[in-house]
Amino acid sequence: MPQNPKPLAVFDLDGTLADTGHRQRFLERNPPDWDAFFAAAPDDPPLTEGVALVLRTAATCEVLYLTGRPERCRRDTLDWIAAQGLPAGRLLMRRNGDRRPARRTKLAVLRKLSATRRIRMLVDDDPLVCADARRAGVRVVHADWGAPSATLTAAQGRTGRT
Repeated sequence: MPQNPKPLAVFDLDGTLADTGHRQRFLERNPPDWDAFFAAAPDDPPLTEGVALVLRTAATCEVLYLTGRPERCRRDTLDWIAAQGLPAGRLLMRRNGDRRPARRTKLAVLRKLSATRRIRMLVDDDPLVCADARRAGVRVVHADWGAPSATLTAAQGRTGRT
C-alpha cells in the first residue's frame, strides 16, 4: 500500500452518473419490477454533469463506485462504466437479495472505508443517503442534476430498495 494513497471519491451510479428515466416505467407496477428495472440499466444515457465531475475528480482522487444495484448486475455495470469513458475504479454493489435501504447499506460501506482511507467526497442523488453521510462526517456533493422521480421514491418506499 502506498505511503500516501490518493483520497477516495465515492460516486453513486443511478441518478448521479446514469439517467434512469427510461426505465422508471418498471417501477410503476405494484409490486415494482426491480428485475426489469435493473435489466434495462445498460441502456442508460449518461448524466453530463456527473460524468464531468467524475472525470475532473479522477485527477486527484481514487474513484470508487458505490451503487444500490444488485451484484448480479456487475458485468452490465462495468461495461456501462467503460462505454461512458469513466475512470476505472472499484465497484461496490449490493448483495443479491439485500433489500435494506441504501441509506443503511451505503453508510455502512462509507464507515468501513473511512477506517482505512480518507474519503474526499460522496456524490449521490439520494437525499437520505446524503443526509446520513453528512451526519457521519463525510463531505457530500448532492447530485441534483438528474430529474427527480416520484416513481422511484415511491417504489423505494414500498420495498426498501434503491
